[in-house]
Amino acid sequence: MTHRSLSALKASFMILPVIAFSLVGAMGTSSASAMGDGRIFGLWEPFAPPENQPSAERQVLGKILFWDEQLSSDNTMACGTCHITSEGGIDPRVGTNPAFDGIFATADDVFGSPGMITTDINGEYVRSDQYDLGVQVTGRRSMSNFISMYVGNLFWDGRAEGDFVDPVTGQTLAISSAALEVQAIAPLMNDIEMAHTGRDWGGLITKIATATPMALASDIPQDMLDAIAASETYPELFEMAFGDPEITAGRIGFAIANYERNLVPNESPWDIWNDGDDLAMTSQQIQGYNLFRNSACIQCHVGALFSQNSFVTEGVRPVHEDFGRNIVTGVFSERGAFRMPPLRNVGLRDRFMHTGGLATLDEVFDFYAHRNGLSPNGENLDFRLVDPIAFSPTDEALVKDFLLTALTDPRIANETFPFDRPTLHSEVAANPLVSNSGIAGSGGFVPEMIAVTPPNIGNLDFKIGLDFALGGAQAWVAVSNSPPVGGVVAQDELVGPIDLNGMGNGDGYGTMFYSIDDVSLDGQTLYMQWLVADPNAVGGFARSGVAQVTPFCSMTASCAVVCQADLNGDGALNFFDVSAFLSAFNASDLAADFNGDGSLNFFDVSAFLNAFADGCP
Repeated sequence: MTHRSLSALKASFMILPVIAFSLVGAMGTSSASAMGDGRIFGLWEPFAPPENQPSAERQVLGKILFWDEQLSSDNTMACGTCHITSEGGIDPRVGTNPAFDGIFATADDVFGSPGMITTDINGEYVRSDQYDLGVQVTGRRSMSNFISMYVGNLFWDGRAEGDFVDPVTGQTLAISSAALEVQAIAPLMNDIEMAHTGRDWGGLITKIATATPMALASDIPQDMLDAIAASETYPELFEMAFGDPEITAGRIGFAIANYERNLVPNESPWDIWNDGDDLAMTSQQIQGYNLFRNSACIQCHVGALFSQNSFVTEGVRPVHEDFGRNIVTGVFSERGAFRMPPLRNVGLRDRFMHTGGLATLDEVFDFYAHRNGLSPNGENLDFRLVDPIAFSPTDEALVKDFLLTALTDPRIANETFPFDRPTLHSEVAANPLVSNSGIAGSGGFVPEMIAVTPPNIGNLDFKIGLDFALGGAQAWVAVSNSPPVGGVVAQDELVGPIDLNGMGNGDGYGTMFYSIDDVSLDGQTLYMQWLVADPNAVGGFARSGVAQVTPFCSMTASCAVVCQADLNGDGALNFFDVSAFLSAFNASDLAADFNGDGSLNFFDVSAFLNAFADGCP
C-alpha cells in the first residue's frame, strides 16, 4: 500500500474515531517493529466534515473569532485566553477551584483556568457561593487545542461529540467528524468561562454584529489585519467566509473549527526525523525515543499522535470526586475516566492531568513510578497502570529529554504562522488600573473597587463594581479628568445613586455602567471612585480606591463616531432612523435590541429613544 493510499484510508477512518485511533496505534507499533528504528507513519491530513471543508476565508475569520475577547460577556476572555500557543495550547494562568468538597486549600483542589466574575442577565455583578465577587475558576485544567482535529470527542470527558446541531434552530449542520464544531461554541455560553448567567445566542450575535473586530488586541498577525482591512465589520467578514453577512451560532462554530483544523503541529524534530532526516534528532533524543517506545508508556501514547485518544482511568484522584466520562455515557466502567492527552508539545506545558495537580513532568514520572509519595488511586484503575512504570535514572533523563525537546514544534514555541496570534488586552498593562486604598466605613471595611472591563471606545457596557461596602446603602461614582488629591476623586461628574445589594457591614456590593462612546476620550485618562453613604465613615461617606481608566480606540481601525440611533447610517438622526427602528422591532430583528438582552420589549424602545435624544457627536 502506498503512503498516499494509507493516508486516505486513515482519513476515511476518522468518521469512526475509536476505530481510527486504534488502527493508528497498531500501525505505529507494527511499523516501528518492521522498520527497526522507530519510524512510523506521521500525521495525516485532518478529516473535515463535508459541510465545513478547509477554507482560507473561514480560517482567518475563525482565527479572528478565536482571539477576540469581545466574544465574552464582559470583554475579558477570548477562546484563546485558555489556549496560549507558546504554552503548548494550554492556559499559563492558574486558579484554584475547591472541587468536590467545596473547601479551598484541601487535597482535592483543581488548578483550573480563571474565567469571569459572576454576572446576572443584566451584566450586574452577583456574589458566587465559592468565589464571592472574585473570578471564577473552571473545574478542570484546560486541554491543549493542538491535535484536537484528530479527536472524535473533545473535552476531558468527551462530551463534545456527534453531530453538530445549531443551538438556535435545531438544524443539523454536520453529521460526521464534527467534534471541533461542537466544542468551539460551548465556552461562549458557559457562565464560568465566557458568559453572564442566562446568556443567549441572540445577545451574543447582536454584540458581534456591532463590534469592531479585534478592537482589544495588539500585535495582530498580518493575515488577520489584511482580512479586517478588506472586510471591516463582522458581517462583512462573515459574508467573505459564507457568502452573505448573516452571523449565526453554526457559522461561528464552523469558522473556529476551520481555523483550529489548520493548526497541525507536524514540524517537531521527531516529525522531521520520522520523515527521513537522520540528523533532525540528536543521538540523546533518539535514545530517549527508543527507550520510550520500548516501555509500557507505548501502551497508551502510541502512533504519530502519541496518544490512543481513548479514555483512561488514571487514578489521579478518587473516582467520586469527578466521574469524568461516566457523566457523558453512564457506563459504569468509565467512572473516573478522562481523555488521554497527546504528548506533542508537552515540553511547553506546565501542570498536568485534568486536575492540574501534577505541577511538573518530574511529578508525572513519579506518579507513574509510584514513588516520592505519588501514585494512582486504586479504585477503578486502568489495568495498565496498576504496576509501576519506571526507568533507571539515566534512562529517565533520556526519555524526558526526548519528550521535552523532540516533540516540540518550533512554530508553536515561537508563535509563527499558522500558529501566530495577537497580544490580548489581558496580557498588557492593566487598563483600568486600580488602587484600592480608600476610606473605611462601618466595621472598618474599606469599599473595594472592581474594574476589569476594557474601556474601548464604543463599549456601551463598560462597568465598574464595588464590594465590601455597607449593605443596603446608597452609593455614587465620582468621575473626573483630574488625578485624585489626597486619595479623593473630584466630583466633576457624579453617577448615581445606586442602591447596593447585601446587608450589614462589608456585605454591600453593586455595579455602575458607564458608556464610553465619545471619540474625544481616546487617550485621555478618567479617574473613578465609589462614594458610599455610611454614617460610620469620616464625613459620612466611605470611599473605594481609584480606577484609572484610559479609553482607547480599536487597534485595527480609527475611532468611528458612535451614533447608535443612526440606523440607516446617513450620519444624521431623523424620521428615517425611527422608521428603521420600528421596522426592525416589528420584524423581531435583533437590530432593534438596543439594550442587548437578546429580546425585544419596551426597554429597547426606551433605549432607542434615549440614544436618539442624545444625538450624534
